[in-house]
Amino acid sequence: MGGVFGKKEHQEEKQRLSQLFKQIKTWQLFLALIPLFFLTATFLRFDHLKMNDLKTKVLQADQGKTADGKEITSQEEIDHNLKTTLTELKKYTESHVVVNFIEKNGRNSLVFGTGPFYLENQYNRKATAALAEAENKLKNTGDTNPNGNVFAKAMEVCKPKAIANGWAWNSPGYLNCMTGIINSYPTTDQITTSLTANIPSTSLYRYDFSSPVWAPDLAGFALLICLILIIIILIRLLIFVVLRIAILFIK
Repeated sequence: MGGVFGKKEHQEEKQRLSQLFKQIKTWQLFLALIPLFFLTATFLRFDHLKMNDLKTKVLQADQGKTADGKEITSQEEIDHNLKTTLTELKKYTESHVVVNFIEKNGRNSLVFGTGPFYLENQYNRKATAALAEAENKLKNTGDTNPNGNVFAKAMEVCKPKAIANGWAWNSPGYLNCMTGIINSYPTTDQITTSLTANIPSTSLYRYDFSSPVWAPDLAGFALLICLILIIIILIRLLIFVVLRIAILFIK
C-alpha cells in the first residue's frame, strides 16, 4: 500500500510541476534571461581577470621577477618560478570558462583560453647560454675545424650589425645573426665535437592554453541555465508558429 501511495504522490508532484511550468509565460522567460545574461557576463569577466592575473605572473617570472616585483638572479630559481606560474595558469584555464579576445592580422578574434604568448626573456637567456657554450667549444677546437674559428667569423659579421642596429648581446636580432652564420658551416664526420650552438627552438617558448567551452564553475552553470531557457523559448515560439499556421489552414 505504501508503494502505491508513494507512486501516486510522485505522479501528483510531477503534475503540479507541469502545471506550474505551463503557467509560466514566454515573456516571463525573456525577462528572466536579462539578469541571467548580466550574471553570466559578470562570472565570465571574473574568470578572464583571474586568467590575466596568472598570465601576468608568468610574464613577470619570464622577466626574472617574483609576483611582488623582486629580482631573481639565479637561473635555477627563475626556471622554478616559471614552472610554478605556468602550471597555475594552465590548471586554471583548463578548469574554467575563459573567454578572450586576441588580435590577429589586425582583427580581433574570440578564443577560449589564454591566446598565444611567448617567453622571450627565457628564450634569450637559454640561447645566450648556448652561444657561450659554443664559443668555448670553438675556441678549443678552432685549429681542427676545416672552416676555422666559426664563432669568430660570425662575430666579424654580426658585431657591426649589432652596433648599427643598437642590438644588445642577448637581443633576438643578434642571436639570430650569430646562429644563422654558425649553422651555415657544415661539419664533417671527422669533427666529433659540435661546433654550432645548440640554440633551442622558439616554439618551445610559445604557449597557448585552451579553455573548455563549458566547465562546472559559476560561469559554466550560468551559461547552462541561459542555454536551457533559450531552448525552451525557441521551442515555445516554434510551437506557437506551427499552431498559427495550422489554424490558418483549418479556416
